[in-house]
Amino acid sequence: MRKKENSILGTAKESFARILESEQMGDIEVSVRVIPLTPEEAIGDPNRRDFPIIVGKERVIEAEIRQSKGQAFTDSPRPYRGTLRDVMDLELRTNEERAVFIASLNATLGHLGLIQGTVHCKDEDPEQCALDIAETVEKRFAANSVGLIGLNPAIAERLIDRFGASNVRLTDLSRDNVGRERWGVEVWDGATRMKDLVKDVDVVLFTGTTLVNDTFDDIWGEIQSQGKAYLVYGITAAGVCFLLDFERICPCGRDG
Repeated sequence: MRKKENSILGTAKESFARILESEQMGDIEVSVRVIPLTPEEAIGDPNRRDFPIIVGKERVIEAEIRQSKGQAFTDSPRPYRGTLRDVMDLELRTNEERAVFIASLNATLGHLGLIQGTVHCKDEDPEQCALDIAETVEKRFAANSVGLIGLNPAIAERLIDRFGASNVRLTDLSRDNVGRERWGVEVWDGATRMKDLVKDVDVVLFTGTTLVNDTFDDIWGEIQSQGKAYLVYGITAAGVCFLLDFERICPCGRDG
C-alpha cells in the first residue's frame, strides 16, 4: 500500500521528483548514508537535560549527499544506504521510511541551495531558539494565546513565560508527558485533544516531526478548518515546507 497521493508527504514527494528530474539527478548514482546520531552529536551539551533526544525518546538521523547533510527527528532510527532513486522508491508507510526520506530530501535540497537550516542547533542555541520563537509568535501574529504540538521543553517554557500558563496549550504523544503539568500547564494527549488545542488558541506551533509520525495531515487539516495562524518549527520540516510553501520557523538551524 503506497502513501496516498493526496497526502502532504505524497505531494512533497511528487514535487521532489520533479526537482530531481530537472536537475538531472535521477540518473546519477548518489550515495545516501543515513545514520542515527547520539544526543551529543545532534544537540551538543545544552544546560537543560529534558530535551526528548537527551532522555532517549527520539533520535536524529542524518543523511549525507555530496557532502551536504540533512537531518530528521524520529522515534524509529535506523541506518540506511542507497541512492536517491532507492529513496524515491520508499513507500513511506512507516516512521523509519518517512524519516529516511525526509532526511534525504533535506540533504538534497540543501545541496542544491534551495533551503537552509537542515542541521540541528547545538549547545546553548536551543535556548536562544526558544526565546526567538516565543518573541516571533507574539509580535508577528499579535497573539494572545498559543498552542504547542510536540513538547519541546525549552519552547514550551518560553511560551509560558511570555503568554502566561492560562494562555498556552500543550499536547504530546509520549505517555511520559501526557497528563503531567509542565510550568503550570497540563500536557494533553495529542491523539485525542489536538482539535481542542487548535480551537483554544490564536496561533498553533507544531513540530515538523509530525511528518515522520504521520500526524501532520490531520493537524494541518484542523488548522485550515478553523482558520488559525500557524508555524511549523524545527529542522525536520525544512524540505517539505519549502516544496509546499508552509510557514516554518527554525531560528538557529545550521546549514549542512
